[in-house]
Amino acid sequence: MNLSSVLSLTIIALCVLLHPLQAADDSGLTNTWEIVRPMSPNVNRYSRNFEMNISVDEQNVTIIRTWGRRRDRIDTLRVSTDGKPNRVPVTHRTTLSTIYSALHARHGSDRIVTATWKDNGRTLLMQQQYEVDISQGTATLNETHTLTVSKNKTFLTYTIERESRSDQPTAKYVFKVKDSLRAYVMNLEDNWEVKGDLQRQALLISLQGLANRNAANLYFIYPETWQFTYTQRLYDWYKQDHGYAFTKLSTPAEALATFRDHVKGYVVWDKDVRTSLIVAYTVAGLEDAVVASEEQIAMLDSLGLSPVADFRGKFVGMNDTEIYSWAKEQYWDRCSRKFTIWLGGHAGRVMLPGVADWGVTNRVFFQDLSTNPKDTTELELAKELLGDMDADALVMGWHSYGKDRESQHVTLCSSYGLPVLGLHSNPNISFEHQIGFSEGFEFKNNHNIEPGKTYKPEKKVYLACIQTDGIGIGAWLKPGRGEIPYAWETLMNYSWLVPSLLEFFYSTATPNDYFIGALSGPGYMYPKAVPADKLPGLIRRADSLMKRLDLHVFDIMDYSRHVSEKEFADLTGSVVNAYYENMPDAIGFVNGYVPANTYYHKDGRPMISFEYYLSPTVSEDEAVADLVELAELNAARPYFLLLHIRESSDISRVKSILDRLPDDYEVVPLDLFLKMAGEKPTFTKRFVER
Repeated sequence: MNLSSVLSLTIIALCVLLHPLQAADDSGLTNTWEIVRPMSPNVNRYSRNFEMNISVDEQNVTIIRTWGRRRDRIDTLRVSTDGKPNRVPVTHRTTLSTIYSALHARHGSDRIVTATWKDNGRTLLMQQQYEVDISQGTATLNETHTLTVSKNKTFLTYTIERESRSDQPTAKYVFKVKDSLRAYVMNLEDNWEVKGDLQRQALLISLQGLANRNAANLYFIYPETWQFTYTQRLYDWYKQDHGYAFTKLSTPAEALATFRDHVKGYVVWDKDVRTSLIVAYTVAGLEDAVVASEEQIAMLDSLGLSPVADFRGKFVGMNDTEIYSWAKEQYWDRCSRKFTIWLGGHAGRVMLPGVADWGVTNRVFFQDLSTNPKDTTELELAKELLGDMDADALVMGWHSYGKDRESQHVTLCSSYGLPVLGLHSNPNISFEHQIGFSEGFEFKNNHNIEPGKTYKPEKKVYLACIQTDGIGIGAWLKPGRGEIPYAWETLMNYSWLVPSLLEFFYSTATPNDYFIGALSGPGYMYPKAVPADKLPGLIRRADSLMKRLDLHVFDIMDYSRHVSEKEFADLTGSVVNAYYENMPDAIGFVNGYVPANTYYHKDGRPMISFEYYLSPTVSEDEAVADLVELAELNAARPYFLLLHIRESSDISRVKSILDRLPDDYEVVPLDLFLKMAGEKPTFTKRFVER
């Protein structure tokens, strides 16, 4: 630990004057700062409660430091910031940085301190010299203390370098503004039965949407069985890397009491009519209310809340078209045109409304209308809603597994030029949206090729692996990541929707993790279903996100069935050309989900379809046999074999399969794979003609 008594400090008040020496005050140094333990590598038992109060006037800085096991060490330092020496009496024999060493500051002596501003006032640099008693007499310690305020004025980094410890790492302590970055956390139970304990989860998710409307206040840790597997790990990361301090809440009543000021009332849904809960979420966003079942009314009344709507018995005997038509008449004019949410997915006796917090926050219209052409009235109402959205709107949530197919849902949305961002179970969006990027964070992908360099493939079978369905529901936290080259489909809208989540993935990536753009546009869409006049603009929007996220490969999928069945998963020539024309910097494209047969290359940039879909249920023996068969039938070398790997697989299993392939098979990073394929394309150009 390298902390001297000069900075046993916490910092007091401040007056800001228009003077050149007050740049530090303008940058936020004046404040009360508390230690962030997980971010401070040199924290010890005596600095666990370290606090500094700093104030700046025209030519001086006052630093008051409080530390110690019982916060009983208080040291005040007031020095000029003109670079002239200041004499400050030694008030404590031991300093924070020498607490475990027999280096005792000489009581009654002075510390010689000089202070100057650096970095246009963001950094205070202090040089300190003082005498210490040692077993062989006395010694002089020379220290450099540096205090730097982050650009967003949230953090203060305090480092100490001691001349006599030149070979040791700099001591580092990170502080945040006192009482900032505080939030609440709850564990959600694993019961999503409509007539079971869904009522608890449903109420809390609506409360989360209200609590996080203006700040990141309430975070949920979802059960281990939840489709998005990272909520516990991300919670730990927010504490360790973002400085958040969480207070745990245990019951809905406790959570409601904590956020009572955010709630104006409640809307009662009917357990006998599942759709009533979906409508209730619309009302919750518009009226700043929580959704509640009949059993929860007494609790809500005891908190002084009143009902804003009561749907008990309201929708009995009505079908979904009638219910949502009524809701549209009542609420549509007040709802967002930027987002709409299909609160579908799981159907029947369960509901997993993970995305509902975001809808409540943004006052969206919720529904789970069918897009199956057989359900004519629901489909027509869905078309009315989509046709009334903004041109750059985003369709969130997911289609109902009990009503229609993914291909029908995405085809319809694409026909209006609206990308989809699923799923219905996507958690904590309202919280993550409020947290920006860490200072200095930049999207940096793990590229494996150098621009302008030629990569000539050998006579081998080259394989590249791509994970299906984005990062969040994939194998990111499962065994094996980092052991082999692996590409991850990246939901690019996360860069503005949940920036901290995307930072988490980028910052925890290994050198073998490679991110690619997905899926088909600025969100999930089917390019063959997009009107021809809208497709170039959507691709350009995706291209701008690619550049922001440092992505060089783009992933396309099209399951639209508005044309003949033979086109399923394959692309038309006009669609292929649209990507080449509107993503000029992409080094290549991949296509499909299941294996497809669209192949193209132009100017060294290939488009390759998936050759194999690795299911988590196929045996390792069968997978090996399938891959060898493909390589034997595609006899020309090099042969480029692209694998799409189901998100529920883990990479250790994938590696086990690939390790069993013959010696002339080589797994390479996706960008190198595409670069070599562009240098020597052995595949046949093929796309669908109309």
